[in-house]
Order: sequence, then C-alpha cells, then structure tokens
Amino acid sequence: MLRTLFLQAPSFDGFDGGAGSRYQAKREIKSFWYPTWLAQPAALVENSTLIDAPPHKQSLADVLVHARKNDMAVLHTSVPSFKSDVKVAEALKAENPNLKIGMIGAKVAVDADKSLRDAPVIDFVARNEFDFTIKEVADDHDWASIKGMSYRNAEGVIVHNEDRALLHDMDSLPWVTPIYKRDLTMENYFIGYLKHPYISVYSGRGCKSHCTFCLWPQTVGGHLYRTRSVENVVEEIAWAAKAFPQTKEFFFDDDTFTDDLPRAEAIAKGLGKLGVTWSCNAKANVPRKSLEVFKANGLRLLLVGYESGNQQILYNIKKGMRIEVAERFTKDCHELGIVIHGTFIMGLPGETEETIRETIDWARKINPHTIQVSLAAPYPGTFLYKQAIENGWLDAENAELVDDNGIQIAPLHYPHLSHQRIFENVETFYKAFYFRPKKIASIVGEMITSPDMMKRRLREGVEFRDFLKDRKVAAQSAPA
Repeated sequence: MLRTLFLQAPSFDGFDGGAGSRYQAKREIKSFWYPTWLAQPAALVENSTLIDAPPHKQSLADVLVHARKNDMAVLHTSVPSFKSDVKVAEALKAENPNLKIGMIGAKVAVDADKSLRDAPVIDFVARNEFDFTIKEVADDHDWASIKGMSYRNAEGVIVHNEDRALLHDMDSLPWVTPIYKRDLTMENYFIGYLKHPYISVYSGRGCKSHCTFCLWPQTVGGHLYRTRSVENVVEEIAWAAKAFPQTKEFFFDDDTFTDDLPRAEAIAKGLGKLGVTWSCNAKANVPRKSLEVFKANGLRLLLVGYESGNQQILYNIKKGMRIEVAERFTKDCHELGIVIHGTFIMGLPGETEETIRETIDWARKINPHTIQVSLAAPYPGTFLYKQAIENGWLDAENAELVDDNGIQIAPLHYPHLSHQRIFENVETFYKAFYFRPKKIASIVGEMITSPDMMKRRLREGVEFRDFLKDRKVAAQSAPA
C-alpha cells in the first residue's frame, strides 16, 4: 500500500476553497468547511494523512515536510484554485521526484484531459465519484485496470480508463469523523450561521433537483439521492458526540437532506434520543408536519437556497420552487422557531435591475435570520456553463471565477446588465437586508443574551467590513 497524503493545499489568505465547499472564494466572514471529500478516501486508505492547510494556517513549507514521508499525494482542486494547486504539486514533486501526484475535485472530474495537459506535474486524476478509485491506486493496483482514472502512461501518453459506476451501498464507506479526530483541529472550522465549534458530514450523495448552476450533482454526485442507512448515520453522530464533546452543532451537508422525508424524520428521531443540536440543507417546500418532527428532535437551523425572488428566474434555472410555497414554508419555520440561513444568487439568466430589486424586497419580506448573497458562478460541467458559452455571457478572462485575492467576481454579463452592476448589487443587497431597524434589533438581541455571540458578531462585523473593502478593490479591476 502506498503511503498517501491527502492535501487541501495552501491558498489565498482566508480562501474557503476546500474539499467541502460548494463554491470556492473568500467569504464575507471567516468561513471554512470540513474537507469531507478528502476525508472520505482518507478513511478508506490505511495509514493515510490528511492535511487541510488553509484553516490550519499551514504554509507551503509546512506541507513540503510531508513530501518525502509519502509515496503519493492526492490534492483536491477547483476551477479558482487549480493554478495555485499545480504550483504546490510542482513543489512537492521537486522535493520528492518519486512522489505520485493525483488530483480530485469537480475541475478535474469534468476536464481530465485538459487538466493533465495543462499540468505535466500531475500523474493522474480520479474522475467523478473518486473514493474507491483512489483506494485502488493506494493499494498499488495496475493503473490500466482502475476505473474512473485518467493518467499518463510510461510513454507520457494520457489514458482515460472507463468510468466508474456510482456507488449505491453508501454504508460501505467508512465514517469521516474519525479522520477529523485524527488529523484536524475542529476549532479552526467556522461557518457564520452555525454554532461554533460544529461538525459537518454527509448522510447521502446526489440531488434529484436539476438546478442549472449547482456544482456537485452535475460533476460528482449525480441526480440520484443515494443514502446511508438511518442506523449508520445515527451511530456516527453518537460516536462523534462522544469523541468531540465540545461540539455545539452537527450539520448534514447533503445537497438536499429533506429530499427523502420519511428517512429524514427517522434520522431526526434518532438524533432526538441523543440530545444533539443539528442543522441541514433543505428545499423551501418541507411540509409543516415534517418541520414539527425535526424541531421536536433537535433541529435548530435550515440552510435554504432561495436563489431569487423572481419566479421566471427560478423557472430559468430549473429550481423547481414556487414563490408562494417558499413563503408558506418560511412562515412555518418562523412560527416553529426554526432558524433559516437563506442563500441568494445575483446574475442568474434572466436577471435585470428590476429582478434584483424584486429579490431584495422579497428577502426583506420573508426575513430569514441571516443571508448569503453570491454571484452566479458558471462552473465547467454545469448546464449554466454550457448556456453561458453558447450565449456569449462568459468572457474568457473571467472564467476562473475569482480575482487574484480569491474574491468572487461577476463572471456573467448580459446585453442589458453588466458585470459591474451585478457585482455592485451584492453589496446593495447586504446593506438593504441588514441595515434596517428590525434586523439590527434581532442581531443586537442575540448579542445581549450571549457573551459568546457578542464576541462572535463583533468579530464578524470587522471581517465583513474588511470584505467590503476588498470587494471595492476587486471592483476597480473588474470588467465593465
């Protein structure tokens, strides 16, 4: 078996681009997701090591120490971080010329050939769902026999093996939380809307929805929701609650945890018996009866992708959501005391100055507790990317999706709406939502009742101010 290093490489300062992040960029406030997509194959490979450099503030020098201790390094990469990750790979190879370098992630999953051609230092990439592909490489199987793998053969020719079938027995995957315990410092992971410290895991993969912009289902996970058994999930949370007694909240990072409501309710009841606090991703259509079950069994927060307050834009992106259903769901959550973190996207197909205003007004009306406003990001492999190329909405110079400091740019533009106006409206959205008496009173109320929340919100306020300053710098170099 090859001694294997699983690595999220050093990157931009404060850049949340790890192997658990749905879009890779520097956030409004300090934010780091667990590197679950690296921890999972690390759990399959004996005597592996996982290094998640950005949240642990590890430098390239810190990482290079491990080059000669291993036979193989597997790096997670993304569209925004690819060039930087290749430089790290080159440094690792220079330190140990015999080190095999592999890459995983959506970028190489959908563009294996070009990735290998652009970066001769890469020996192989594992496409799509890569867990057992990596295990077979680590087990020193003949590369020609490994499904889902693209590699350079002895003559330097790039070879693409046949695809690996999606995994259906999700219980065959080992738990990731023991890898977190072994290799990570949980206090280094922050998400603004989750209690700190938190732990995130997947209870399943894939999403039956077909949102045109969404990364994982179109590149790695697929559109079939494949799930772990209720017992397997509850047992892992029970283990993790003992292994990490400081945990304030568990988050299920499935694309849509509530897609299978009977199963979600069964897991909730199991978690209720454990007495843990938990949260999850949800679509804005969960019936009140299910919400009641969740709330009675420890649910604190739902992360809800509203995206837009304009129904036509929701049709355009195949969201499968009706405004009136989302409003009723949100009202139910408010009445039941379930906190909502709502996410919105500026610059989706069909966006205009009027629809931006409509979405801002609607967000204020439904009033989730907190929000995140992102810029539409056409990742290669998604339907949105294909649309953007075909319609001329995406310029080549914006295709990396972030600027040189990791700040998200507005890559899309339309004949009636410029890059600049889309970019500027993110700040407009935030200010319109948060700078109003009702919302300020809500946040101040949180701070008054909790000294920890007081410290946290004050820190986040400084980080948000600095983020807006960085965006102004980015705006000066952004296209018109």
